[in-house]
Amino acid sequence: MKDLFYRCLMFISAFTGSWFFKTGAWWVATGYFILFPQRVAISINFYKALFPARGFPYHLFCAWRQFHNFTTVFLDRWLARKPGAIAYSYEGLEHIEKIARSGTGGILLMSHLGNWELGASYLSTRTDEPAIKLLLYLGEKQGEQIEGLQKKDLALQGVKIIATKQDEPSPFDLVEGVRFLKDGGFVSMTGDRLWSAAQRSVAVKFLGREARIPEAPFQFALLSGAPLIIFFVNRIGNGRYHCTLFPPYAVAATSRSERGEVIRQAAQHYAEILASMVRRYPGEWYHFEQFIEPRAGK
Repeated sequence: MKDLFYRCLMFISAFTGSWFFKTGAWWVATGYFILFPQRVAISINFYKALFPARGFPYHLFCAWRQFHNFTTVFLDRWLARKPGAIAYSYEGLEHIEKIARSGTGGILLMSHLGNWELGASYLSTRTDEPAIKLLLYLGEKQGEQIEGLQKKDLALQGVKIIATKQDEPSPFDLVEGVRFLKDGGFVSMTGDRLWSAAQRSVAVKFLGREARIPEAPFQFALLSGAPLIIFFVNRIGNGRYHCTLFPPYAVAATSRSERGEVIRQAAQHYAEILASMVRRYPGEWYHFEQFIEPRAGK
């Protein structure tokens, strides 16, 4: 969705109501579904792995639902600008509150399942104690437009953002992140997206296939000593979201020779939780690039 079109939808919907936004976004999603068959094929491959007992028509339906559900990310971002428009429930919030009170900091591992942006917004703007300081490492796409608005909105809410371009070999600035952790803040990264071919990755088993995910979050947890907290924010109704935070996971090695295996185990731990959440919210998988190998055993 382009910047100008998105702004037009927001402007007109301010007078007509959200139905106009939903209608316009539905047609955009339909257009993408028809005009980008390669992306649809990637989605079908994913749902084939998620639902191996179902046939092609069901996998195609899941891809259709995925494309159209994705429009709610933009709709709810717009609605969230009005205080109280989005309601949140949560489980496991005590994990992050305990770490925030201790002042040690932690690493939030988010995913392209559900609406991570609203999750970051929720944590940074909640008025309950303790306050949560958040730094996000985000990839920066060439020619991005809507993503630029997204980053600006989060920055206005007090979220510190470090963006890296796709052709940069390092996915994050270690020094800035460690400094933020020492100040008791939380560093957030996405665990399921590789931004460049040069980025270091870890192979994991996911839905019976092989997937490669970034090594950075797990390496950062190992080097900093900060716990990993896997975090999801999923839509459970109109204007309603549920936040799920899993217990802290320590990435620690007693010797240099153990580091590779410890990172691999942490990555697999994340992959298994991600798979369980995808099964719980299959229509909210908003990763439209190749994530798993095309076929099992390859």
